[in-house]
Amino acid sequence: MSSTSSYRVVSEKENFPERADMNRAIERLTALATEGLPQMLDPDRQLFCFKLRKADRGMIREGISHRYTMMTLMGLKRLEESGVSSPIPIAPVFDKLFSNFKWLNNLGDLGVILWTCAVVKPERIADIERDLDVANALENYVQTREGRTMELAWFLTGLSCASMAWPKTPTYFKDLATRTYQILIKNQGERGMFGHVATVGSMAGMLRGRVGSFADQVYPIYGMTRYGQAYGDKGAIERALECALTICEVQGSLGQWWWHYDSAAGRVAGRLPVFSVHQHAMGPMALLALGEATASDFAQWIYKGLQWIRRNELGMDMENSDSNIVWRSIYRPTSRRVLDTAIAMLSKRDDGESRNGLKVMWECRPYELGWLLYAFAKWKP
Repeated sequence: MSSTSSYRVVSEKENFPERADMNRAIERLTALATEGLPQMLDPDRQLFCFKLRKADRGMIREGISHRYTMMTLMGLKRLEESGVSSPIPIAPVFDKLFSNFKWLNNLGDLGVILWTCAVVKPERIADIERDLDVANALENYVQTREGRTMELAWFLTGLSCASMAWPKTPTYFKDLATRTYQILIKNQGERGMFGHVATVGSMAGMLRGRVGSFADQVYPIYGMTRYGQAYGDKGAIERALECALTICEVQGSLGQWWWHYDSAAGRVAGRLPVFSVHQHAMGPMALLALGEATASDFAQWIYKGLQWIRRNELGMDMENSDSNIVWRSIYRPTSRRVLDTAIAMLSKRDDGESRNGLKVMWECRPYELGWLLYAFAKWKP
């Protein structure tokens, strides 16, 4: 993998004509998320739902999600830190979520638990470290053996954020984070892109290892950035920057952050669906953290991504001010999406930007608005 010659992408806070428009879009979206999240909380269980779905009788909650609850709490905490009151009391939800961990069966979720504690209540990290056997986590979960990029990135983030937030972090956290980082970067290929799982050791790796989703790019960008900051590893930040520059380079003409990437060839493997959360939350979250660490400004790419919410393939405003949500995605039926990915993988021809047969997914998930707040609540124009 090539080495990036300089951290700086463009001059910090470089002016561009749309910066004022970007600031207004961020203000509008953060207000929408703040208003929209209360309806996603199950008041009896004090956990956030899995999704809010459009139905004939209006928007209805379905299921609950511990993972989405953690991510949403982090966004609400960032909102409080910005000086705005959370629309939902954070402490009761945190206490309910952390009252037992019978639901925990995933290395990534353990990472998100540490990450949530680091953001919301760092003093709880000691209990988590003791009760959930963090020291042996890489041996205890199958995601390590499978080399799952997103889950490894979440665990790396949790360890790194915990080390920065809690002065009494055990010394082994650094060694554990380094081991996690070394496993993670085995999935990083041409031009910094990540595959979904390790390419060796399993049939899944042989079939899927080289193709990574957008989540498989942005969570490693974020995790390697925090790892580099926590433990002084500039090489990790260089790797994060290489991946970030590549996804920015291949960003769509309408600002789309694409769905699948071929880590072996270093190019887009499948364009659709385009998820709103990538546009207004996950992409910005990773690029803002990296920009802060490298004194670089990714605002032009962030703004282009935000524009898609209102100027997309269908010419539809994905924001719904009546329900205070952002519709989840624009997609194609599965059979056509698989065909598009196969075409892209086997040739350099890609008709993924064709608008034929596109549909809107009429739902929203709480983590989408939670990550939006996490990315932007403390935004300084």
